[in-house]
This record gives sequence, C-alpha cells and structure tokens, in this order.
Amino acid sequence: MSEFLSIPVKDLLDENPFVGDFLQSIDVAVSDESVSVLTLLEAYPSDHWEEQGTTFDDVTEQLTTFINCLNSVEGRTTIESLTVLPGFDKSGNAEACLLELIPGEITCVVGPTGSGKSRLLADIEWLANRDTPTKRQVLLNGKPADEDMVNHFGGKLIAQITQNMNFVLDMSVSEFLLMHAQSRLLENAEAVVDEVIALANELSGEQFNPNTPVTFLSGGQSRALMIADVACIGQAPIVLIDEIENAGVNKKKALDLLVNKDKIVLMATHDPLLILLADKRVVIKNGGMHKVIVTNDFEKNYYRELEQLDLQLQKTKEFFRYGNELSANAKIE
Repeated sequence: MSEFLSIPVKDLLDENPFVGDFLQSIDVAVSDESVSVLTLLEAYPSDHWEEQGTTFDDVTEQLTTFINCLNSVEGRTTIESLTVLPGFDKSGNAEACLLELIPGEITCVVGPTGSGKSRLLADIEWLANRDTPTKRQVLLNGKPADEDMVNHFGGKLIAQITQNMNFVLDMSVSEFLLMHAQSRLLENAEAVVDEVIALANELSGEQFNPNTPVTFLSGGQSRALMIADVACIGQAPIVLIDEIENAGVNKKKALDLLVNKDKIVLMATHDPLLILLADKRVVIKNGGMHKVIVTNDFEKNYYRELEQLDLQLQKTKEFFRYGNELSANAKIE
C-alpha cells in the first residue's frame, strides 16, 4: 500500500492542495480531515465507484500516481547540458565534432538546404541513442536520457517551434492558455496567462486580446503565442526552432525571452542576423556535423551593422504595408 494512503487527509491536502481537485473529480467529499486517505476512500461503497466508471483499486493507484507526479514537478531534475555525440554523415564517414549545448546559450544549425539541419533537430527531439540513421547519441547531463528523467518533465523534455503552426481548438486565447497552465499545475495560472498574452503581443506586433479565438490568429500571432507559451508555461527545458526567420515575430525578443528563462535553444536557420546573434553555430555538411564555430568579436560588431540595415528594411516594409507612397514629402524614417 502506498504511504500516501495512510496519512491524514489534512496533511496530504496541506502538502498537495491539488489532491482536493482529484477527490472532487471522483465525487469524494472530505467530511473529516483527521481520517486517513484510505479510510476516506473505503467509506464509499462499490456502487459509487461504478457510477464514476472506475474501481476502488484503480482509484488508489491513480491517486498514488497523481501524487508522485506532483512531487516530481516540485523536485524537478535540472538539465545542465545536452551533448550530441558524433555519428556518421550521408556517406558513412564519421562526423568531425560533437555538439555541447547549455542553458542560457543560443546555438544555430547552419548549412545549405538539404544538408541535414532538420535531421539534427530530429535526433535531439527523439533523444537518439545510436538508433537513428545518423547513429548519433544524445546525452542529458552526460548520460543517456532514461525513463525517470523523461517522467520528471511529464514526458515533455523538448518543445519545438516551426514556421507552420495552426490551431484547431474552438476556444479563446485565454481559455487555451489557462487549460495549459492548469495542466502544468501552476498555482498562479491566471497571472501567467496574462503574462503570456502580453509577451506574445510584444513579439508579434499584431495586437490580439484574451477573448480572440485561437483559430482567428494570424501566422505571426500564432507563433508569437507559442514562443511565449513555451517560455512561461511549458516545462520543457530544451527548445528546438526550425527556421522562424519569416515567421512574423520579433526574432531578437523571442530568443532573449527563451534564454532568460534558462532554456537550451537550438535553431536551424539561414538568417545571417540570427546566426550572428547566436553564441555559436554548428556547420552541417553532407548530413554530418562538420565543425562548431564560436561567434567572435568581429562577427558581433558586424551583427550591429546588419541590425541597423534590417531595422531600416522593417521600417520600409511597414511604410508600404500601410499604403504609403514615397515622395519628397513622405520619407521612410
């Protein structure tokens, strides 16, 4: 029998308030908090459990699993490093380097179209263990990811953000976010929802309100919402981004947000601004990791020049987007 079932109901609720929601979901009323959890459940006849579509044994097992999940959220393992050990390129040659990723650092994956950038992201997403076409191995904190580590994060170690993101749920933005926040057992769910919406509006530049249906969001708004959601609600410590340069979001703000939340960020991109904004980049050739380049001071200075050019380009886009016409009296500033 689980140790949780033998302690007084009051003690269990004090340590795990969400257990009250569990008991309510199976129509169990707590009339005496001094009795043990087992005594409380045993007071209900088998007919009660049949009406709930379950059994006494299943309820005690589910409650134990639920409490274990709560405890694993509170005592979560920290991912301090992700290492991709070399495998082989498309020609069967051994890869020239390994890749080491740490929280708070941005790493880009660069290479020509079809070179194998997405394959590297997929190997990490699947926590490859010499069982993918590249034969790479992914280590977390220096060890292969085991079931216990994955369960520590509710099965969600990795979040992926792509250019193609669409919603099919018939609910508002706030309802969608609140459902996600509550499923992650966040005590201040409503406040977090407000924070996510505010951040998403900053990232997209296209304002929407909490009552906007998620199916009405534009592509840029959807991706901005997902980035803010991953940063503030999602518990995945690793974020993979696949070519968001044309995703309609403020790229620098988006990356700053993820890094400030101590996420491990790996991004496949062709955008020179994003490449130079990163701390380092891994070069992919013929499906293999060819070399890792740390962004040097000269490149960081060059980024500042490109940033000014990009800012002028964005202003130009906005100028023409709103139907303006260039003339001696109408300039882009």
